[in-house]
Amino acid sequence: MRRFLATSFGSAVAGGLVVLVLGSILIEAGVVDTSNGSSSSSATVAPAALARPASDSSKGLTVHDIYQRDAQGVAFIKSDIVQQTRSAFGFPQRQRSTATGSGFLIDNDGHILTNAHVVQGAKSVDVQLGDGDTQSAQIVGTDPSSDIALLKVEDTNGVQPLELGDSDQVQVGDPVVAIGNPFGLDRTVTSGIVSALQRQIQAPNGFSISDVIQTDAAINPGNSGGPLIDGDGKVIGINSQIESQSGGNVGVGFAVPIKTAADVVSQLANGGEVHRAYLGISGGDITPEIAHALNLPVEQGVLVERVLSNGPADDAGIKGPTGEATIAGQTFPVGGDIITKVDGKEVTGMDDVVSVVNEHKPGDEITLTVWSDDQQKDVTVKLGDRPSNVQDQSSSSLP
Repeated sequence: MRRFLATSFGSAVAGGLVVLVLGSILIEAGVVDTSNGSSSSSATVAPAALARPASDSSKGLTVHDIYQRDAQGVAFIKSDIVQQTRSAFGFPQRQRSTATGSGFLIDNDGHILTNAHVVQGAKSVDVQLGDGDTQSAQIVGTDPSSDIALLKVEDTNGVQPLELGDSDQVQVGDPVVAIGNPFGLDRTVTSGIVSALQRQIQAPNGFSISDVIQTDAAINPGNSGGPLIDGDGKVIGINSQIESQSGGNVGVGFAVPIKTAADVVSQLANGGEVHRAYLGISGGDITPEIAHALNLPVEQGVLVERVLSNGPADDAGIKGPTGEATIAGQTFPVGGDIITKVDGKEVTGMDDVVSVVNEHKPGDEITLTVWSDDQQKDVTVKLGDRPSNVQDQSSSSLP
């Protein structure tokens, strides 16, 4: 039986940590079948547009059209990273490495969006835009909880910013184009479709990113931070991670929606800090099979696996497990509270809890309906301000 939650952020990183290896993420992927019709050999064939664009006002752009329009605004990013390590004899030492990734220009003031993990730990960041020279970039701010960073350069060399789209209007099957710098190969274009929506991935600091776009467009190390573009040439997401056991593209990539990025950018630009709601638990999905095996009172919901000390859930009296049970060789936490509803709405698993928390702000109150000590009750929790870093090695989804 599977672990209750997805594994760590690590090797899901598509982004440019060509030199750094960070682990692996396992996320169940959807499959979308497509078929193409064929035209008569006597017909006059014009350049084919992408399939149905994400917006209603299709401009009928081909992949080449989009590349010509947007490629100059895609940045090649190099981060000089210095890490504190210890030698084989236990002495502290500094290890220097370079991470490469992608980004894209979003305005005429020189602001560039990229992934936080592309510049994480960087002592300096260099950027090349279009055909211009490499220049130093200022890190305006980063938000590890959404894996988004905002950079600024002085010289845009007449490069046009990329137009931002509406990620709320994206549908499964919509055509997309990714432009980035995989393996250091600058301004490489790949294309595909939106293969799933409403995914969740793990951010560099252990929290969950909601409403993620899944695509089969080829994304590889070096693509992170680059734009995912719809059929009208507008950015709908920031390519961030891949699902892969080999470290290379297997047709399952993930992009943070541009709506999430836009909200983060406004906060970073105004003060450099992003404030997010925080509940302070980790938990696992309850299925009928698990409920039967553990003799639980419900067949769906969330079994609280951990309550983080001094967090909002802890302050409200939510209880974690008191022991463990081993069934068919698998170990499960037992004795903790079971969450069945949030604000009166039934939850089918941890993803539902994460989504609700991510929709709120620090200081908001939510009501959790829980089974605790064989009794059902409502618990009001005042959400806190998310800490900068919470790593939970046993669970990878934290709201």
